[in-house]
Amino acid sequence: MLAVAERAISLRLDEEAARALELLMRDGKSRSEAIREAVVDTARRRLYEIAAVDAARVSADEDDRREVAEIQALMEELSEER
Repeated sequence: MLAVAERAISLRLDEEAARALELLMRDGKSRSEAIREAVVDTARRRLYEIAAVDAARVSADEDDRREVAEIQALMEELSEER
């Protein structure tokens, strides 16, 4: 198991953020648990947004689509050889 030191931070919440945090804590989560979950969820959504932008860029570029198709064909070929 990997040991990771927790890092304490402080932040000032405006009214909207305070209400949002209260909502996240309604199911019994502590303040820290709710904030950690919100940070992780937000980062995960951001990664999906980045991936979607990349996918749109690749699908819009004929050369990129061709390269992806070549890689997929190679991967299929390699998996059939096993």
